[in-house]
Amino acid sequence: MEASILQIEKFKDISLTDPFFDSLKADYVGFAAWFTSKSDKYAFTFKANDGTLDGFLFLKEETGPVTDVVPNLPPAHRIKIGTLKVNPHGTRLGERFMKRAFDTAVSAGVSSLYATVFEKHNVLVHLFERYGFIKVGTKNSSSGQEAVYERRLSHQIGDVVLDYPCIPIQRDRHFVLSLYPKWHSRLLPDSLLKTESTSILKDVSHTNSIHKIYLAAMQGIDQLKRGDTLVIYRTAEGGSAYHTSVITSLCVVEELTHISHYATEHEFINYCKPYSIFNLGELQSFYKTKKYPWVIRFTYNLALTKRPNRKTLLEVVGLEASTYWGFFKLTTNQLKHILTLSDDYEKARSLVYSSRVC
Repeated sequence: MEASILQIEKFKDISLTDPFFDSLKADYVGFAAWFTSKSDKYAFTFKANDGTLDGFLFLKEETGPVTDVVPNLPPAHRIKIGTLKVNPHGTRLGERFMKRAFDTAVSAGVSSLYATVFEKHNVLVHLFERYGFIKVGTKNSSSGQEAVYERRLSHQIGDVVLDYPCIPIQRDRHFVLSLYPKWHSRLLPDSLLKTESTSILKDVSHTNSIHKIYLAAMQGIDQLKRGDTLVIYRTAEGGSAYHTSVITSLCVVEELTHISHYATEHEFINYCKPYSIFNLGELQSFYKTKKYPWVIRFTYNLALTKRPNRKTLLEVVGLEASTYWGFFKLTTNQLKHILTLSDDYEKARSLVYSSRVC
């Protein structure tokens, strides 16, 4: 099933009679009244081709203590994930919503996110736990007892996924990875250029997911390791590289494997397909030919606000024109310069493990 791209809509423009809400009405006493009371508030939605909902996310910015849970949460600037539901059909839409929640939290400069959830919804609980949420209490209401899950952005344990979207920046372990436009925008949907149509985005796992897989053959990629910073460079389209090639995103390496690591084609495809932009036929061909031997799995952490082009990278950041632009290393100072030019330096500082680095 295909669905539209992520949208932002007012509650009053969303039909409460959509069957999508039936389970929420059953779980929560007074859900309909609560929904109606939010008529001028906004929610993130995904809709199927027939206009019915496939996903819904409501976020609420809060300050002060949270007193309707036990134990109370102390005063803080937080994002509450008020409602998160998706119709599961194998496209990682839950991850896309989770990324949107984290993006909102980072932009708002909050210290944590939290949600209440009935533990019978084990898929949703697992989604929270996968990205570092921990159970910190309970909430009792007329609807029953819910678990309270919280993720403190200032608390990191040193794991690329559990700490997402925080970036475990290691000094001078930053690399530029170039992607062709046709691959770039499907893989990194929040990094579209203003000139690109959102119609290229579909409800598929490689678009929705926090995790990405890309196959490459560029020299030097073999040095990548878990925790390295990947700076994504979108190559030229419709003009000279000097003006149209741009830095768009900040990612973190989860794993690097060689195609020879996979004993069978089936094993290789099972690993790649959920998070790769390449279709089944392309993956089968790659396995047979070994044309692109390096398999890079990474997390999609930050879409840059402004995108420095090659002209700026050469003339302002001071990168070398003779560099092979497919894959190359950046110094920490060069990365800091790029983030300053993109207007994301302060945002990135809030994401990195050590302010001594950025």
